[in-house]
Amino acid sequence: MIPAPTPKVITRHRNGQIRAYPTHPGVFGTLEPAAVFQPRAGDEVVESVVRPDLERVVYTTLHGVVCLTRAGDLLWASDFEPHSDVRHGHRPGCVLSPDGRAVWVYRPDAMAGRGRGDQWVVHDADSGRVLARRELETVGHSAGHHVHPVDGSIYLDIGEGQDGAVVLRGTAVADGEPEFVTFPWWDRCLIDLAPGGQQFMTVDHGQRDVSFHQHPSGDTLFTLSVEAFGYDPEHTFVEWCGGYLTSDTAVITLGGESEDEEEWFRHHLVDVNSGTACGEIAIEATDPYTWKPLGDGSWLTDGPDGHPIRWSHASHPVN
Repeated sequence: MIPAPTPKVITRHRNGQIRAYPTHPGVFGTLEPAAVFQPRAGDEVVESVVRPDLERVVYTTLHGVVCLTRAGDLLWASDFEPHSDVRHGHRPGCVLSPDGRAVWVYRPDAMAGRGRGDQWVVHDADSGRVLARRELETVGHSAGHHVHPVDGSIYLDIGEGQDGAVVLRGTAVADGEPEFVTFPWWDRCLIDLAPGGQQFMTVDHGQRDVSFHQHPSGDTLFTLSVEAFGYDPEHTFVEWCGGYLTSDTAVITLGGESEDEEEWFRHHLVDVNSGTACGEIAIEATDPYTWKPLGDGSWLTDGPDGHPIRWSHASHPVN
């Protein structure tokens, strides 16, 4: 039996604040922040993650990683050395381990001009002490962390611009050094992990197809090209977004341009058990990258006031 997904805590950055929104079961519509954190004066937040109990926030800036209490007290901070004066092209990211004991930080040091390759660093969540450090052979602009819902391992998808993408997996930190594995691709972007943890989804860097892979081996289970959804690959592409609506169903987004040069995109369902396309779903979003499926049959879009809106699959038609 696949366990129910743990309610996620979503963060949004607005008016100089970090706002935390738990996605409790049965709560839909416009979400209100359950906690608000104030970053340190002068800190420009790049990415943030809030602990499930809403008592701590960890965030990255261009120059370091910071951990604060809900009251605004500094627990620890770690600066990225040497200091970089590069303002654009590198976005450090962070994520908490499922047990809240470790903070995983991606440092795009190469693009920041620090004279070395990128790093993936694991910090103790209470003290900031470095538990592990992985020197990477990448020159990334940014990266997305994905936490495995069952075994606690962490996936990292590093975007290298025109050079493609690199996907790595690190085991959760326990008593010993974590094990790091680099998947043998440079041309696949990791999109999402299944809520039951049995597989994950990638999109071709050239946007020609979507693939589903076995966890943790990465073996390809099946691939669907643009043609599988009834579109012309000369005029249609797969967006680098989407994910698992439920353990059995994924959503991919196809896009293109009309004869009038108007951009369009549509959301299609995939039965991940049979490996087949199974209809189109209507999602109220003006940008394919501003919505996110949560794995429990619901998804988020951005509201006009900056708060996320949560929608239910049960109330949306499938064509």
